[in-house]
Amino acid sequence: MNHNHDANASLPMRAMREVPQAKAGAERITGLVKERGRVSGYQLSNGSILNKQDAINLARGGGIQGVGISSRKGNEYLKSLPDDSGTNNLNALPTVSAQS
Repeated sequence: MNHNHDANASLPMRAMREVPQAKAGAERITGLVKERGRVSGYQLSNGSILNKQDAINLARGGGIQGVGISSRKGNEYLKSLPDDSGTNNLNALPTVSAQS
């Protein structure tokens, strides 16, 4: 067993402020809404679009799977939970229009 790999894999998890437990049937984030290059909202797998704070609140309540909550300079944001796939990272998702 490679303990160094295990320790390195946990580093992103330690950077998370919260890791909510997703409920059964929780949505996934399928797209990012951006304003001036910054994420301002998220498109969910059910097609709905939420602003950043509403998405954070939904994730905190277990309504979004595969994300944790981080904070930078006092601003909370959602972050992909680390796994072996890069295709489900939030920064790999397409940018979508706020109008759906």
